[in-house]
Amino acid sequence: MPATRQPPAPLPAPKTTRNLSPILVVSGALLAYAIVLFHPALLNDGDSFWHIAAGNWILHHRAVPHADPFSATFAQHPWVAHEWLSELLMAAAFDVARWDGVLVLTGLAFALTCGMVAAFVARRAGGLAAIVTTMLAMACTFPSLLARPHLLALPCLAAWTIALLRARESGTAPPPLSVLTVMLLWANLHGSFAFGLALAIPFAIEAVIDSRTDPEADPIPTALHWGRFILLSTATSLVTPNGRQGLLFPFRLVRMPQLAGIGEWQPMHFATIQPLEYALFAILYVSMTRTVRVPAIRLLVLMGLLYLALRHERDQMVAGVVGALILARPLGRAVTHDSTTSAVPRAARPCLFAGTIAFALLTMGRTFHPFVLRDRQSAPVSALLHVPADLARQPVFNSYAFGGYLIFSGIRPFIDGRADMYGAAFMTAYQAAMDMSDRDAFARIVARHGIRWTILPPGAPLVGLLDTLPGWRRMYADKIAVIHVHAEAAPLPGAAP
Repeated sequence: MPATRQPPAPLPAPKTTRNLSPILVVSGALLAYAIVLFHPALLNDGDSFWHIAAGNWILHHRAVPHADPFSATFAQHPWVAHEWLSELLMAAAFDVARWDGVLVLTGLAFALTCGMVAAFVARRAGGLAAIVTTMLAMACTFPSLLARPHLLALPCLAAWTIALLRARESGTAPPPLSVLTVMLLWANLHGSFAFGLALAIPFAIEAVIDSRTDPEADPIPTALHWGRFILLSTATSLVTPNGRQGLLFPFRLVRMPQLAGIGEWQPMHFATIQPLEYALFAILYVSMTRTVRVPAIRLLVLMGLLYLALRHERDQMVAGVVGALILARPLGRAVTHDSTTSAVPRAARPCLFAGTIAFALLTMGRTFHPFVLRDRQSAPVSALLHVPADLARQPVFNSYAFGGYLIFSGIRPFIDGRADMYGAAFMTAYQAAMDMSDRDAFARIVARHGIRWTILPPGAPLVGLLDTLPGWRRMYADKIAVIHVHAEAAPLPGAAP
């Protein structure tokens, strides 16, 4: 073991915190599980549908695709299925219990994350501080609370950050076997594993700086120990079906200009109060009324997390979880522990037993009232029921939001949520047709791809144009989708000769 400076032994958790911890962990996990199970917006993103379709493709072919099997416009185009394990799990859950299975799977991932955050925070901050910190951390995940791979990978983010923080508390690098197992799982679940690799770097720098300030410690072994850990972590992230491409993919993705047109990649808007704002208000209040001391390197990490959250709305989730874990000990030292919690029983086994019963009851409640997928902004369920099979096999021009549900329904879309595969030029041409910034863009797309029908949201500017274009007729409309059919579409059942 390197001769690193051993930090002072952490103070034992206050009695009130030890008493509170089991109840906070179990109740927090239960609340998180219940929210996901009965959250109506969990399937509001079209990507959920094509992820399940991709998982079913993997189950059927016993392989991970490296070329697109779904799109009409990019068929057999190279595609990095970097979330293959999440897709496999989602498809398996769907095959077992339909949508209820998907909700249970994502609910368990969210509950596990909440439980880990609550356990870590409760050991370092007492009473009200632990409760508020955990609640705010989980609230920051709500804008991204969707049945998608990033939610399945959230426990990995929490476990990885906790391992780094515990390593710094003990004065060593993280234990390779357990932490690298997390990285192996994470790299196959979701591309956010790259953030985990990046997060290890400032903790390594902090460890080396601390060892340099201690005359009895040698910074060289510390640097070697952490350097070896980062190299092993990076090597572990390569153990995926995509190898080097899987490692490079997240870095290529964030540089793609077409992401600017996707809602979750846009800057956080303040037209309505965002959960991160509540967290910032709470931190500001504590900082103004108490002495909160955060090491310089970690303060830079927190500033970087805030920048990411403001730059991309989806990163509120990362900022909330990682930020709460980093701030747990500074807040615990700054806030006086609430003495009113001393009467809370400390027995963990009764809490665990009661929590298991409650989890089972919640699951039964969900399955006894099966989730039925109805029309929503990402799923034009009723509209597709009115599309004859002969028409469904012909080239379609669809909205970006509908692409995932088309794939799920066995229809090859013009475009779907895999912006990384379609590329900037294709996305720009598609957007020009949708918003009519170029009135000839749609005509060029029709000519090039032989479009014979469209399915678009009623508010799309292109819908109004299609209502007036010669050769196009409106076949169906509801509050979610409008379908137009081209005069040159193959004869449909019941159509006039």
